[in-house]
Amino acid sequence: MTTLFVTASGTDVGKTFVTVRLIAELAQAGHRVRALKPVASGLDAADLGSDSARLLKAQGLAIDAASLDAVTPWRFAAPLSADMAAARERRSVPFDALVDFCRAPSDADVTLIEGIGGVMAPLDATHTVLDWIAALAAPALLVVGSYLGSLSHSLTAAAALTQRSVTVAGIVVSESLEQPVGADETAATLARFLSPTPIRVLPRNGSTPLSPLLEPWLR
Repeated sequence: MTTLFVTASGTDVGKTFVTVRLIAELAQAGHRVRALKPVASGLDAADLGSDSARLLKAQGLAIDAASLDAVTPWRFAAPLSADMAAARERRSVPFDALVDFCRAPSDADVTLIEGIGGVMAPLDATHTVLDWIAALAAPALLVVGSYLGSLSHSLTAAAALTQRSVTVAGIVVSESLEQPVGADETAATLARFLSPTPIRVLPRNGSTPLSPLLEPWLR
């Protein structure tokens, strides 16, 4: 089984959009896909447009309590970082249980794990999303935007992953609603610093295929 972690340079840059696209492309290619978003904040279980609901829909699964438990067992209401959102409910994200949940065997060929927030978003008092990725020893797909400031955020996130010996499978520049230059120009600048890591630009219409980024890990 192949596991890939979908992370980002920050929040709301397109992780779920990318994950949903990958589910569709991989399934069309004949792969059995399992997509998880184990931790989510700002989640209204009744919201059929939530990130977790979108992942369930993409997998053809019912949007109900049982399915949500299977895809996103750690759900918090406050739209904050995981540690803060959990604290509001006098709860926490149990790091070891989180890692074990992601490692649980399944009959899927490919498991996609969507993170929460950006690479360095806190999960609890001592762990970040980067610690989670490193513990799984899975390649990461880094989703970034093309908004003003994205270059610094993207390069910082890539450096943090590399420093922890996380393999960056590729970088997806998800076109931002407001951007100072075209997403292609952002991608070209990132390529100067991050070559040979493959980079794809994903327009808002989602027309660029992303699954080729995963081919080295598919088996």
